[in-house]
Amino acid sequence: MSSGKILVAQGGGPTAVINQSLVGVVLEARRFRHVTRVYGALHGVRGIVNEDFVDLTQETSHNLELVAATPSSALGSTRDKPDEQYCERIFEVLRAHEIEHFFYIGGNDSSDTVRIVSQRARAAGYPLRCIHIPKTIDNDLVGNDHTPGFPSAARFVAQAFAGANLDNASLPGVYVGVVMGRHAGFLTAASALGKKFADDGPHLIYLPERVFELERFLADVKAMYEKHGRCVIAVSEGIHDASGEPIASLLAKEVERDAHGNVQLSGTGALADLLCDEIKDKLGIKRVRGDTFGYLQRSFIGCVSDVDQREAREVGEKAVQFAMWGDRDGSVAIKRTGFYSADYELLPLEAVAGKTRTMEDEFIAASGTDVTDAFRMYLRPLLGSGMPDAFRLRPAPVAKILNR
Repeated sequence: MSSGKILVAQGGGPTAVINQSLVGVVLEARRFRHVTRVYGALHGVRGIVNEDFVDLTQETSHNLELVAATPSSALGSTRDKPDEQYCERIFEVLRAHEIEHFFYIGGNDSSDTVRIVSQRARAAGYPLRCIHIPKTIDNDLVGNDHTPGFPSAARFVAQAFAGANLDNASLPGVYVGVVMGRHAGFLTAASALGKKFADDGPHLIYLPERVFELERFLADVKAMYEKHGRCVIAVSEGIHDASGEPIASLLAKEVERDAHGNVQLSGTGALADLLCDEIKDKLGIKRVRGDTFGYLQRSFIGCVSDVDQREAREVGEKAVQFAMWGDRDGSVAIKRTGFYSADYELLPLEAVAGKTRTMEDEFIAASGTDVTDAFRMYLRPLLGSGMPDAFRLRPAPVAKILNR
């Protein structure tokens, strides 16, 4: 006899629209008569193994809609990266609570967790439907045109660089903005959408898809500074040398590492400061400033793409539909149709799990320090409506008298 129980969880870094996917699952699941309970796991897979569940069946639709429009993970998240033994424990808890449908909203690691749990269920002969729901600001899930969370973060990055450019034009100097992205440069590349006039920044964009050479970087900065009298630079946190070593670790005297042994790139401010020091020391430019966007770009309230909101809701809804009407586990993927509209497919978990998408060559300019028009056309419709615009004075010079 069917229990009709569903479990949904959120994993990895929060986004501005991840709660749209959560609410999409809850409201769509409640439309099916045989669904008796919709549970939420607090703090992702850690909440599953600890059996920290909440009953979302009892939430009102009104409050769910309010939560949907709120950034960050309403259920809480985790950075736990489950191994085989951890996934076995997840499966044991799901079976004990008679969970029949498991939805996990997250990125690469989350998709791999869903894959392993799905395999465990099949091996045990337990009827568990496992669906991965895409989410990541890095936009690095394979099989997807783009990933929920990325458009809103990209909107923030584009607007932030548009503002930094205006500031830099008023008080000229060099500005370095470091953007998230360990392996994929999509988010850093979004800075190009903040440009309006030919001499606007960012004048230079550095992505992890291309090898970073410090001497060439300094030469590029010098050339742009001499050309414009200033220079705005967008840098991915994941830039690396020819051997793959992160530039942050090469320039830093001390290196922080995360729980998985990876060099800590986000939120430390180290890379921006180190690059600024190199520019000051080697080029002799006095006014040099740097920022690390860090967590700001992930869940910035009031800077959300309406396209992103809509699609994040729909991937949650489609996940439930695929689970209820389909006969297989999988990962929901966004596919682009027409100039811009979206459709959804269910991909095999093996096609997505543990894989990383990087920016395609057609999106990166031959110089390696800019993006192509193809990328601008790709990203523009995702940023949504109401993007702010910047204008300039058209000054009519007055003839000098004393300083001719």
